[in-house]
Amino acid sequence: MLRLQDILHYDFLGNPILNWGYSLVTFLVTLTVLPIIRGFIAARRRSWTALDKLKVHTAIELATLLVERTSRVFLFAVALFLASRHLVFPPRLETVVEIVIVCLFWLQVGLWGMASVRFGIDVRRARNAELDSMLTGSLDVILFCAGLIIWAMVMLLALDNLGVQIKPLLAGLGIGGIAVALAVQTVLSDVLASVSIALDKPFGVGDSLTIDTFQGTVEHIGVKSTRLRSLSGEQIILANADIIKARVRNFGRMGDRRALFQFGVNYDTPTDVLAKIPGEVRKIVEAQANTRFDRCHLLTYGDTALQYELVYFMTNPDFAVYADTQQAINLALLDKLRELKVQLAAPTRGLVYVELPVKPG
Repeated sequence: MLRLQDILHYDFLGNPILNWGYSLVTFLVTLTVLPIIRGFIAARRRSWTALDKLKVHTAIELATLLVERTSRVFLFAVALFLASRHLVFPPRLETVVEIVIVCLFWLQVGLWGMASVRFGIDVRRARNAELDSMLTGSLDVILFCAGLIIWAMVMLLALDNLGVQIKPLLAGLGIGGIAVALAVQTVLSDVLASVSIALDKPFGVGDSLTIDTFQGTVEHIGVKSTRLRSLSGEQIILANADIIKARVRNFGRMGDRRALFQFGVNYDTPTDVLAKIPGEVRKIVEAQANTRFDRCHLLTYGDTALQYELVYFMTNPDFAVYADTQQAINLALLDKLRELKVQLAAPTRGLVYVELPVKPG
């Protein structure tokens, strides 16, 4: 009759039944406890995020985020690794288990790295709200470059852990990289230009730009190109390398909009009335919202009129607001000049008749 001790020490696939039991218990406990811990930490993190008054240290917040972003596949690999410590496998099976565990571990490290990059961007945006639109536009570029670096390092470290000699591989990649760079140098120039835009931040999504002869609002900043929506509605796609070389006028960063326009009055206007016009114009401008008066002068003697020049600033740089304000100033100025019995000068065109001699017969 078999005793329990004999059953526990009975070999199955090269390992005692007792060791299989230890391995199964370790696997089940690990695969049960770790998801519970992860869920608890994730719930606490969400509660910290919901409470604005609770200030959590950045390192603690990052640690809880990485725990929350830990995949179930990685937890399965951890449970498998701990369970395999109680068993002895044949060399081939041991190699397969090691490869699976190493690949899953470095895959999770890559996911943690990408989550850390996103966390760093979010923290910077939270500390400086003005960077929000700029980072929104360059977020794809930053994540693309960070992803290339992180996943390249993950692949090399995983191969190194698996016993692959990476030095010859790096040498081959270097030579191949030079050949690829020469073949796709146009694309690489655009990619590097996108990195320059992401780091220097000359403009962001929503900014109104004039680039050479093109004008529009930035809709998207990509890895290779930037897309503008023009005033007439069509989409303009410009290569990032061309934008870096061009002269860019960014109206989105304009704090004040300077407005300058001239108007002319007839030469027969009395001088005392001419002297009153700048003061009346100042009252008209200051009566409008979002304006700051600068100057108004009888500046020049024109060919057909006395030329006044008015300069004021709009504290709201939006063009629609400026157009409404300019229209209100024009209408009020017309009413005031009519009240002062001043006529605006209109350009005149003279017709000269030349009588040509007629040749006889």
